[in-house]
Formats: sequence, structure tokens, C-alpha cells
Amino acid sequence: MEGGDGASFTTRRATGEGTGFSTMRILILGGYGVFGGRLAELLADIAAIELIICGRDRSRAEAFCRRYRGVAQVRPLALDRAAIAAGLHAHRPDLVVDASGPFQDYGAGRYGVISACIAAGVDYLDFADAADFVFGVSRFDAPARDAGVFVISGVSSFPVLTAAVLREMAKTMAIKSVEGGIGPSPYAGIGLNVMRAVVGYAGAPVKLLRHGTPSYGVGLAESRRFTIAVPGRLPLRNLRFSLVDVPDLQVIPPEHPAMTDIWMGAGPLPEVLHRILNLLAKGRARLGAPSLEPLSRLFYVVLNWMKFGEHRGGMFVRARGSRGGEEIEQSWHLLAEGDDGPYIPSLAIEAVIRKLLVNERPAAGARSAVRALELADFDASFQGRTIFSGFREPHLDAPLYKAVLGSAFATLPPRLQELHGSAARRQWAGSATVKRGRGPLAALVAALVGFPEAASHMPVTVTFSPENGGERWVRNFGGKSFSSVQSAGQGQDAYLLVERFGRAAFALALVVEDGQLFLVPRRGTILGIPLPRFLLPTGRSCEAERDGEFCFDVEIAMPLVGLIVAYKGSLRPVEPAGAS
Repeated sequence: MEGGDGASFTTRRATGEGTGFSTMRILILGGYGVFGGRLAELLADIAAIELIICGRDRSRAEAFCRRYRGVAQVRPLALDRAAIAAGLHAHRPDLVVDASGPFQDYGAGRYGVISACIAAGVDYLDFADAADFVFGVSRFDAPARDAGVFVISGVSSFPVLTAAVLREMAKTMAIKSVEGGIGPSPYAGIGLNVMRAVVGYAGAPVKLLRHGTPSYGVGLAESRRFTIAVPGRLPLRNLRFSLVDVPDLQVIPPEHPAMTDIWMGAGPLPEVLHRILNLLAKGRARLGAPSLEPLSRLFYVVLNWMKFGEHRGGMFVRARGSRGGEEIEQSWHLLAEGDDGPYIPSLAIEAVIRKLLVNERPAAGARSAVRALELADFDASFQGRTIFSGFREPHLDAPLYKAVLGSAFATLPPRLQELHGSAARRQWAGSATVKRGRGPLAALVAALVGFPEAASHMPVTVTFSPENGGERWVRNFGGKSFSSVQSAGQGQDAYLLVERFGRAAFALALVVEDGQLFLVPRRGTILGIPLPRFLLPTGRSCEAERDGEFCFDVEIAMPLVGLIVAYKGSLRPVEPAGAS
């Protein structure tokens, strides 16, 4: 069952036999591991491939194959990297995918698999996340060309997706500095080899470009915060990202001649564990201590055990540069919901394989994967999954809601765009129905804010006035007014709308779904003191257009208090006095 048979896929292609009548044999080193296993799952719908699931432990390979569901053929194989040459001769794969790692630990013989593939005339892809490993693959370019095979290293989110995003940005700007990061879901799971790699370079020098000069950072000791917020989607909570040693740091700068700085981070959760790793990394760097790699299994166990919070992940790339002599900034955001996020690192190799099956073959030679795919290839892979992405570019003169929503503002119904599309003073009027919560606490909160009493079909007027870069909303319900000030969030409230009622402030996400605009509480403070998440306001608040009118439906409730107030109705613009 495990022996080689017949001509290889490469030979059949060279002799003109169509791929529709052939089976492509793919040997996956580390095939039952995290990344290799997910790749195999992504290819499960392709009948024209045979996957050889390899690793040092045959029982684990067999168990994976028994669990596997799909039309692709799978078979297990016990194979150590050191025996790869014999494995290639015996099983004659058309493509080798190295998903084993950690690539940082391969030592002097780190390129043994690549050399064996070139000698055997077999194409090669890998998931390598080690910057030095990926950067050094180009030394095999001439032998790979002579053998007529491609050797592409680092075919994963870093650097393939990052590079594709930056090429898209570079169409409209000269890129000078770049920072990016990946924030995995706490439920995604992480392999032991990945943890060994990450913990291994914690506190160690990391090569990067800084102020136009090749320099070094300290792995996992440098941290920055960022909010991943696809326009119109519920953003991730503001995350702490720490410097990681990824291929982007070395292979992307040559692609952009004006680039002077690049920084890449990871934002794993829970943050308390992340901060402990930060402290250990700083301690190692300061004291010259040995590698923290012996602690990797401990971190592996704890990180995979501490799964709580939102089952969502994401990625961002932010670039600063110039356009027509003007300094500008662009950012790209990606959100992945639920179980789709963990598959993103494997999507790049999946896309390359699917292209191979329709005779879109990469050029022969050895190189990093920085130009392996374009952003459109990823967009196609995201289709049918709960993966969303989008660009943002700040516009200081944009109206408030347009500034927060970015490109999603254009997807709002016309009446919502009309109401929110101006920064000038304006007034809208209509009618509303108001409900009040019961109980003394609800009454107290409603009285403090000035919420209206319960009534049906009450006349309502809302006046919007510019104030300190934001807007003051004065709502008049039947002669009784209450107001709030709305502004664009900064810092940990970035990409959120902040609404202040006196000394209380709430950061709201603007989410566009099915033609409606939802306002979702994400953070809150009272007297400047952050509120625990379980005390944030609840209730459904949204805006929509019905029968050509702006409609609102607001429900404000709080834990331990219950419903405070709910009001819904419609508004129309009021013509300014003297307008014809």
C-alpha cells in the first residue's frame, strides 16, 4: 500500500497527460500535526489527490487517516526527516509539503529536505515561520531551476498574506513603515512545535529593519496594542501584540525600496499568560539567560487549557507612507469567526495546490513565498467561510460615523447615510414610543440621565451639533430633553464610537448587518474607572430605513438593573428656517 507505482504527476504533466485523469500525490511531513492536518482537511473535497500523512509516529498517522473524512485518498506513513531521500525514492510524491517544524531548530542540516527534493525532482512547499530559514532558501535557486522544480518557503499567513496586502497598498502609496500582527482565537489550539519555536526565541535577538538600518529587536519583549476592526463588523477587543521572529521581517523590505521600518507581532490570549511570557523574555534578554525552550511544554499545556473569551481571531497590517507628497496611513483588517480562523495559515498552500491542479504552476527555482499569491487568491479562499477583511484609511475631515465605519458607511441605506453623512448642525424630527423599566434602580438611572417617561406616539426632535471634533445629540421627547456627546474612540477605543452621558462613557461598535446599523457596547467607564464586562449595558439598539424613513429602535438595560428605557420610532430631516 505504501510503495511507489507508475509515473509521477510531474512526469505525466510533462508528457501532456491531463491532470483531470491523474492523481496528484502529496507527501505531508507532519501531516497529522496542527498545520499539516488542517491542510489535509482543506483538500478533502479533491478526488484527484492522494495525501501521504507522514510523521515519526505511525500510530498517530494511522489514527488521523481513520478519522479523515473526504473524497481525497489518504494513507499513513512513518517517516523521519532524516530519511526523506529514501522516502521520496520509495513513494515518489509529486509534491512535498513540510509542516513539521520547528524550523528554528533544524541546525546545520536544516535544508536537508529541500536538497533531497531537488535531487529527486520533486516540488516543495513549507509552512516555515523562521525568518532566517526562509530568507536562506534562495541559495538553492540555481539547482532548483536546473532540476525544473519549485521550492517555495514560508507559504503561510506570514509572509504570503502580509506581502499580498502590502502590494495592494503599494498601488496607491509609497510604503515607508509597516507593522502587523495576528491575534489567534483562544480556542484555536497551538501545536507543541509552534510553542517550542515561539518560546525558543523569547528574549533572543530578532532581525528587523528599524529607522532604515538593519537592526535587532528582542523577541516577545517589545509590545504594542492594536484593535482589529473590519469595517462594519464587530471588532476584536483591543489586543496586546508582541514582537515575533517571522519571515516578513527579512523578505518583505526588499519588495518596497522606500521602507525604513517593519515590525510584526502576535497577540495570543489570555493576556495574563502573554504578559508572563513578556516578563520572561525581558528577563532573559537583560540577564543573558539561556533559552526558555525547556518551558515550552508548560506553556503549551497551559495555553491550550485556558480557553475562554470570544471564539474569534484576526490579523492586521498597517502601513504608513506617502502619496503625492502627502503623509498617509492605511490599514488592512481580517476577522475570522469560530473554527474558520485556525485554517487561515493553511489556506496559502491549499491555494497553490488548487492552482497546480488546473496547470497554474509556479516558476521553477527556490525562493521565499512573498510573491506566491495575490490578495484576490485569498479573497477567493475566504468565500463561503466566516472570514471577512477590509481596508481602512483615516480621513480627518470625514463625518463622525463615516470615520468610524470606513468603507462600510457606503453600504448603509440612503436615509442612514443622509442623517450621519454631515458634520454640520442639523435637526430631524418624528415620533417615538417609549417604555420604561420597573424598579427603583431603573428609575434612578433613568432620572439621572434624563430619559423620557413612557408614552406612545410621542413627538421627538433630535438636534445634532458639532462639539470638540464629535457631535452632541440633544433628544427632545415631548418637551423633555436629554443629551449625549459622541466621538471617535482613541487608544483602546480605536475604531469604536464613544458616547458620553455626563461622567459615564461607553465605547460602541458600529456593526452593519442586513441593511441595519447596530450599536454594540464593547467598553465602558464611570468617573474614568473601567467597568467590568459583565456590567456593560445590554439591549438591542439599531437603526434602519423603512418606507423611506430613518427608523431607530433603542433598548438600554444593565445587569442587576434590567430594562432602563426602550424607545423606537422614526425621523425625517427638518428643513432649516428660511429654506425654500
